[in-house]
Amino acid sequence: MPLVRITLQEGRSAAELRRLADIVQDVMLEHFAAPPGDRYQILEQLPVGSIIAEDTGLGIERSEGVTIIHITQQGRGDAQKQAVYAALAERLGEAGLVRPEDLIVSVVENGREDWSFGHGRAQFLTGEL
Repeated sequence: MPLVRITLQEGRSAAELRRLADIVQDVMLEHFAAPPGDRYQILEQLPVGSIIAEDTGLGIERSEGVTIIHITQQGRGDAQKQAVYAALAERLGEAGLVRPEDLIVSVVENGREDWSFGHGRAQFLTGEL
């Protein structure tokens, strides 16, 4: 059940946003083994100029299409994370939605105790999940 926040600058159509979110979900299912129907995504559009993303000395030339995907999850290894980075860059690029140079992905780990899916309960701890 990764929680995915997709942050990008304004200017995308509703159809483009949905396609972007669908591709990200497909990658979560394939490489993070997220269960089907387990989709938690936040799409956040900010005014142009609201994202400052320098190249960290890597020589990456970014455009106004910079997109940041922040994934909060538990229990995925380095190989899975690297596969996610590569698949997102490839698929979003092929779809013409995000240039690989404009894609930044951050994966953060948390534990079973860090999730509540409703009713004020920690379902992983109570055995409901």
